[in-house]
Amino acid sequence: MRRASHALPYRAIAVAAGLGADRVLGEPPLAVHPVARFGQVMDRFERRIHRDDRVTGVAFCAIGVIGAGAVGWCLQRALGRDRAVALTTFACVAGRMLGEEATAIGRLLEADDLDGARLRLPTLVGRSPDGLSAAEIARAVIESVAENSIDAMVAPVFWAWVGGAPGVCAHRAINTLDAMVGHHSERYERFGWASARLDDAVNWVPARMGAALVMAVRPARAAAVLRTVRRDAGQHPSPNGGVIESAYAAALGIRLGGANRYGDTVEHRGVLGDGRLPEPADIAAAVSLLRSTTAAVGALGIALGVLGRAGLRVRRRRG
Repeated sequence: MRRASHALPYRAIAVAAGLGADRVLGEPPLAVHPVARFGQVMDRFERRIHRDDRVTGVAFCAIGVIGAGAVGWCLQRALGRDRAVALTTFACVAGRMLGEEATAIGRLLEADDLDGARLRLPTLVGRSPDGLSAAEIARAVIESVAENSIDAMVAPVFWAWVGGAPGVCAHRAINTLDAMVGHHSERYERFGWASARLDDAVNWVPARMGAALVMAVRPARAAAVLRTVRRDAGQHPSPNGGVIESAYAAALGIRLGGANRYGDTVEHRGVLGDGRLPEPADIAAAVSLLRSTTAAVGALGIALGVLGRAGLRVRRRRG
């Protein structure tokens, strides 16, 4: 068995393999998708135990996260560390699906099919699509691409690097629970507190890593990205969403943020960036940026793996 200090180089290559599989194969069928199945199980569990207090919400979150991490650990025991990491990374990232959904809405907007774009928008965002203009739909899609570039790509990769299969499974569980119960509503204001706060914590480093990747793949806009993140990110209600949305706004030369309606609730977000308002064509640019950062983080993993393995061989020879 490899020592823990020797595991990261091999793990990083396995994570890159999982990313590549997502790019080639896309999402598993919904009927057998492990993340969808986890969500269904936790939804039934939540309906049985729900109480309007934080203690019950903490227990709900802990059971889900520990259970998901245990699944990852069992897969490592059954398949071996590297195979389990590649498989769970493939199951937990969703970069290809995110890009495809955003592109489909962008094409509807460019074809002036506003009703079709409104109908499809809920596949990406939680805000109400009723009455949104083409520019508002474009903004919603780009903001979703930016935020989900962390939730569905950078953060799973980071936690797979750090914690292997248990780490990436636990992260995906946290993100799923936050999407289920971590929002402001009468039912979940207290019950969902733990899931929301834990999601903020585990995505803090990946969000800033994502902004750095944006600067790396768009070097001509790097200074603007850094300046915009420092100036505008704090206006966003999310400590992580503001970072990556500001980075995307600056990289694309557009302005994000504003007022979003979720059912009967209107959430006022600060203005992110100082460019023009988004247009439907900007969705394709956002998807291109997503794919560039995905390729960059995959290449970084391969480089870490190759260099790490070379370093291990050198140390063995000297030893």
